[in-house]
Formats: sequence, structure tokens, C-alpha cells
Amino acid sequence: MRELISDLTQQEDLNFLLTNRIPRAALTRFMGWFSKIEQPLIRDLSIACWRLFSDLDLSEAHKTSFKSLHDCFTRGLLPGSRLPDPDPAIVVSPCDAIVGAFGKVADTELLQIKGAPYSLLDLLGDPALVEAHRNGRFITLRLTSSMYHRFHAPHDCRIDRVTFIHGDVWNVNPIALKRVERLFCKNERAVIQARLKTGEALTLVPVAAILVASIRLHFIDATLNARTRGLAAFPCDASVRKGEELGWFEHGSTIIVLASDEFEFCDNVAESVRIKAGQPLMRKAEAGDPWETTTRTVS
Repeated sequence: MRELISDLTQQEDLNFLLTNRIPRAALTRFMGWFSKIEQPLIRDLSIACWRLFSDLDLSEAHKTSFKSLHDCFTRGLLPGSRLPDPDPAIVVSPCDAIVGAFGKVADTELLQIKGAPYSLLDLLGDPALVEAHRNGRFITLRLTSSMYHRFHAPHDCRIDRVTFIHGDVWNVNPIALKRVERLFCKNERAVIQARLKTGEALTLVPVAAILVASIRLHFIDATLNARTRGLAAFPCDASVRKGEELGWFEHGSTIIVLASDEFEFCDNVAESVRIKAGQPLMRKAEAGDPWETTTRTVS
């Protein structure tokens, strides 16, 4: 049955129709409500259905029973499951993910897939922050629905500001990325501005998607979603350590990591590979290191 479902959803037209040509916002709000139902039968059937449609693996979860589907989505892991690389020159992955487009920012332009550019200004909405990442590095990390949904600090850093940008909730899978121009700039997202102790800019952009009811951030004690009202910018002064939990998605989605041009990608980073939170992502280049200028993307 799983193989049949997989074959059907791999058909691009059908996949796009089922996951995008529907009332996306309404379905996302419904999922936010439904996933929190703690009735045991609903919970068990929901998790069983989720297993049927995905490769959900709960062997690393820190508990074996869950109050609701939401509780399972946002599960924590056993202690020691995602220890960050201790090398101070290394920026680690903030999440479990599949690597998408990555490479050098071409002035202020980056790619969602090959041949599909978008601009830093459209993504971030802040000209000063654009300047901090001009000709820098970017990497797109896609979380699938079955993955661990919490994300962590990629390095010791100080978080100065979070800006929540309202938007749509398109699916962020490769099929949608081929068909929807500037998709990441259209979806709801949080722009988390940080700096390393040595001064380099490091920005995380968690991008919401269909069925993602919210983005939870611990360091501002806020849950950001379509119901967020009033001031969408949250000044803060949070000092976090590499590997410290920052928050979670309530379903799969994407995190775009932006760094300054002092960094280069580690050897384990490649198109379509799976990476786990805490594994090497980028390292600070030593003086004289060459930089591969060709932007690499998922085909």
C-alpha cells in the first residue's frame, strides 16, 4: 500500500494538485486544531495514517507514547541524539533535513532550484540584512513530514531580532519549487538575525508550508502563525550555544541558512543528501583557502 501511495504522489501533476490546488490556509488552520485533539482513538488512527504515508521512525523519540498527533510531530529525542560538532570553526546544521539548493549568493541573488532565482531582499525584507549577506553563502534545508521537527542553534551566537513575515502556505517540496516562482518569498516565514562572537552574520529563515500550523521560538517565548497580530518584529538579546534548541515546526518545512562570505561548505554537504542536526554544514575559511564559486542546486 505504501508503495502504491508513493507511486501516485511521485506523479508531479497529481502531487501538485493534491498539495497546492486546495484551500491551503483553511486546511492548515484545520490541521493546527485537529493535531492537538487528545482523544486516544483519533490520536492512534492519525499516527497510523501518518506512518502509512511516510517513513516515520520514532525509535529516537524520548518517549514512547504521545498525547496527540501534535505531540508526536513536535517530539523531542533521547539525550545525546543530536550532539553538535565541537569544532569552533564549524557551523552545524540546525535541523534534520534534505539538502536542497546551496552555494554562493550571486551579489544578492540565490536559487530555490536550478534556473529559479529569487532575491535576498524579497526573502528578508531588510536592506541592511541583505548587505550583511551580499556575496555570502546560502543553503536550503528541507524537512519532510516524518523528520524530527525541532531546530537548534548552528553555532554559539547572539540573536538580535526576529521578524515574522505573513504570507501563503505553499508546499515546499521539489515539485512545487519547480512550479511556483519565488516560493520562499511568498510563504510565511521568520527571519532570525544572529551574529557569531567573532562578528560574522548568521541568519536562519524558517519557512512555513501547508499543514504547518505554527513556528514556535523559545527565546522570544512566542508561537508565530497566521494569527500573529500587531508588531511582527521582535527585538531580542538572546545568547545561545551551539546545539541549543531554538524551537520547532508543527510539520515539515524548510530552513534557509545564510552566512557571510568568510564561510565555505563542508565536504559532507551535497545535493539531495540527508543531514542531521549537529552535523557539519559550513566552516570558516582559512586565509588563502580557495572558494568554489559555482552555485549548486538540486536538479
